[in-house]
Amino acid sequence: MGVLEKIKEIEDEMARTQKNKATEYHLGQLKAKLAKLRTQLLEPPKGSSGASDGFEVSKYGHGRVSLIGFPSVGKSTLLTMMTGTNSETAAYEFTTLTCIPGVIHYKDTKIQLLDLPGIIEGASQGKGRGRQVIAVAKSSDLILMVLDASKSSGHKEILTKELEAVGLRLNKKPPNISLIKKKTGGITLNSMVPLTHCDEKLVYQILSEYKIHNAEVLFREDATVDDLIDVIEGNRKYVRCLYVYNKIDVCSIEEVDQIARQPHSVVISCNMNLNLEGLLESMWEHMSLRRIYTKKQGCKPDFEEPVILSEDRGGCTIDVFCKQLHAELIKSVKYALVWGTSSKHYPQRCGLGHTLEDEDVVQVVKKKVAEDGRGRFKMQGQDTQRIADREKKAKLKT
Repeated sequence: MGVLEKIKEIEDEMARTQKNKATEYHLGQLKAKLAKLRTQLLEPPKGSSGASDGFEVSKYGHGRVSLIGFPSVGKSTLLTMMTGTNSETAAYEFTTLTCIPGVIHYKDTKIQLLDLPGIIEGASQGKGRGRQVIAVAKSSDLILMVLDASKSSGHKEILTKELEAVGLRLNKKPPNISLIKKKTGGITLNSMVPLTHCDEKLVYQILSEYKIHNAEVLFREDATVDDLIDVIEGNRKYVRCLYVYNKIDVCSIEEVDQIARQPHSVVISCNMNLNLEGLLESMWEHMSLRRIYTKKQGCKPDFEEPVILSEDRGGCTIDVFCKQLHAELIKSVKYALVWGTSSKHYPQRCGLGHTLEDEDVVQVVKKKVAEDGRGRFKMQGQDTQRIADREKKAKLKT
């Protein structure tokens, strides 16, 4: 029996099993087995070099956004309107067969937008080049799930299920669970909050399924069985997702209003050029990009070329800001003067751990370099040398 058949068999058994207090241990074990098989399905086949057959697109700009959706929902039209890149469109499905990149210039930043082929149900198992599409989505900072507002609302659940099957978690934070494997000592389970979704016996069963018999487990939140499995697997990717509903020009005002009030949702119409600016603003908020302007001592700030920082790409502290300016600058930084919304007064003297906000102005103050030697003798290096080895300076003119 192959991996796909085993996955289908476990899914059928989970569908048949009633959810109650008596079956929660059995369902927990089935979920652990299912997660192991799906991880095994994503691994390259034995004997191969390990290189994937995905779309090779090099990263460019300050962020990467992927367009994911069913065929013929308007992904290529959206790419053409937002970036100016010509992506082929037609009245039939699967017009786009490869990854087409484009660049959005917005608020002094460059955002890479990728138009991916449409995916279908069963993409997580390899149908319709689904694995290559999802592999590109894993490397993105934001996913735009393009949906047809005039069609069934079940498309959103199908796409979310396909992405979660390969380890993508949309609009979720990593579980606050600590798992430290040990060589001896058995399993130690502690929790800082009351656990309502799983108990000690269920945790032991799941750890035993992964052949973990010596470990320290600490729950800092009321987590579920799925959260514990994600922590054990350790290969989950937590990505922000924005649900873009296209073709709202064929819907009623009441339907559009209902869709727009859903969380993480934006309504647009590429045909009538409606709310594309609102989509850009929502993308900016979800990506958490921040523009930091530099200032030299005694000069005006440079508002032409900001330094772009992001929470997903290293963080937004002064430490990361200095490393972006120059790799060696961090060694000679004494402190930084900050003007903007992150400071309590103007200017505020801050250390390397200070978190910057959008449109802050930063002036870096470097340490003063101490002079080598004293008097008429100067040192060749930092280390103490003999007097005989010192280089004598010229006599002072009197």
